[in-house]
Amino acid sequence: QVQLVESGGGLVQAGGSLRLSCAASGRTFSRYHMGWFRQAPGKERGLVAAISWSGGTPYYADSVKGRFTISRDNAKNTLYLQMNNLKPEDTAVYYCAASYGSGYGLRVGEYDYMGQGTQVTVSS
Repeated sequence: QVQLVESGGGLVQAGGSLRLSCAASGRTFSRYHMGWFRQAPGKERGLVAAISWSGGTPYYADSVKGRFTISRDNAKNTLYLQMNNLKPEDTAVYYCAASYGSGYGLRVGEYDYMGQGTQVTVSS
């Protein structure tokens, strides 16, 4: 079992930055591939970024490439999402997720655990 707790969300103006954190507890964090998903009202939950257990080449959705950076600190059991140049369309609940598969997946169903989410609101 893995418990995931997100933090760092809030209200920010367009062009601003936020850093999300995801603290993991339970089974060995370093063995899991990790991802950040987001869900805006009326929309499906979609993958924003993902990173393998080793921290290798990450995945980014086209909408966030060049603005968001995913990273992890296995010694601290923590996943991060640095979000720069935020836009109103980035407004959503952000969730971190853990996968014990052969690699990080692109869909919610490919992850074994997911946190409760943290709200990010970007005003124009």
